[in-house]
Amino acid sequence: MFSSLKIRNYRLFFLGQVVSNTGTWMQRIAQDWLVLSLTGSATAVGVTTALQFLPMLLLGLYGGVLVDRLPKRPTLLFTQSAMALTGLALAVLTLSGQVQVWHVYLAALAAGLVTVVDNPARQSFVSEMVGPDQLQNAVSLNSANFQSARMIGPAVAGLLITGVGTGYAFLFNGLSFVAPLAGLLLMRSRELHTVERAQRGKGQLREGLRYVAGRPELIWPIVLVGFVGTFAFNFPVFLSAFADDVFHAGAGTYSLFNTLIAVGSVAGALLAARRGTARLQVLCAAAVLFGLLEVASAVAPSVWLFALLMVPLGLFGMTVNVTANTSIQMSADPAMRGRVLALYMMVFLGGTPVGAPIVGWVTDAYGARVGMAAGGAIAALAAATIGVILARTGGLRLSLEWAAGYPRLRFVPRRRTGEPAEAASVS
Repeated sequence: MFSSLKIRNYRLFFLGQVVSNTGTWMQRIAQDWLVLSLTGSATAVGVTTALQFLPMLLLGLYGGVLVDRLPKRPTLLFTQSAMALTGLALAVLTLSGQVQVWHVYLAALAAGLVTVVDNPARQSFVSEMVGPDQLQNAVSLNSANFQSARMIGPAVAGLLITGVGTGYAFLFNGLSFVAPLAGLLLMRSRELHTVERAQRGKGQLREGLRYVAGRPELIWPIVLVGFVGTFAFNFPVFLSAFADDVFHAGAGTYSLFNTLIAVGSVAGALLAARRGTARLQVLCAAAVLFGLLEVASAVAPSVWLFALLMVPLGLFGMTVNVTANTSIQMSADPAMRGRVLALYMMVFLGGTPVGAPIVGWVTDAYGARVGMAAGGAIAALAAATIGVILARTGGLRLSLEWAAGYPRLRFVPRRRTGEPAEAASVS
């Protein structure tokens, strides 16, 4: 489960990200709560989220082209420093009492612009640290790392917000980038796996798109995470609205919801690290269950039942995330990995600027329950449809059998004309 941590360079990277990710989650919670406090509008929270991810939607592919050309470690030193400055600037404005909602919008947009390069660079740098044999494990541990910070960050942010205000959460985030910067500087270059960088040339963006479009094992998982990311992963909108409008609670309850999602997410990431393979069947099934759980959460009658459902919601959501990420990285050629991952992140994160304001408007107009239920239903329907498409592309059919007294639903190879049923069955 933790085998990739034996590699020194990855261990330094992992430890730095533990600190930085905690600060990132603290800022996310503080940012959403600050906007809600300043405006009283779920739509404004959605706009903030949209501004943070809009650059990925518009410029994500160009970021991937740059990442394939540039050396990863110097690139990350630059992007992580820039993200530290955005957090510190927001801290100064908030602690001085001068903060306005447009300041938060501007900081969110600035962080989003840096993420265009930082995200695919961090994702693809993992393979240079650990090599192909440990890639699945390292990607899963990265997700567990991020989600573990999601447990700690919201809890600490809730204490800081209620105790001394949102400004100190922003300050911690800005200072937390010292850890990953130190880890990058301490790495041994000779122990990194050499990856051939793409040379500067015309048509590299179109080349990447053609490469993805011609491979069903890449294009359909990307389409699936696009639907999930656009309509179902709008937790800042959903959870802040449920905490404030449905259950009439405060920042502590909002932090609790995020923490419980993170508990399930860590479990999902660790199970993925232990599983060792990334199968598209698992991806589609997890996405269907994630959507259905979101619908169930939307109609939960009490705050405690809603909170309890956050754990399996986080588990299946992280299973979707890790399985899609790993299967795409394992299937992509190293020279194309930056562009493929940029497209993946552009669709997954960049879809949020489209979905967040829509979901925020639906939430304001029809209530948090309708907004969350609609997002989950769209995700489940998309996952089921894409699962059928992938099965047909791979020459599979759905089979319902009884094994040890229980029904067993699985995909098996489609029978050819005249072939007996037992000849087409697989384990």
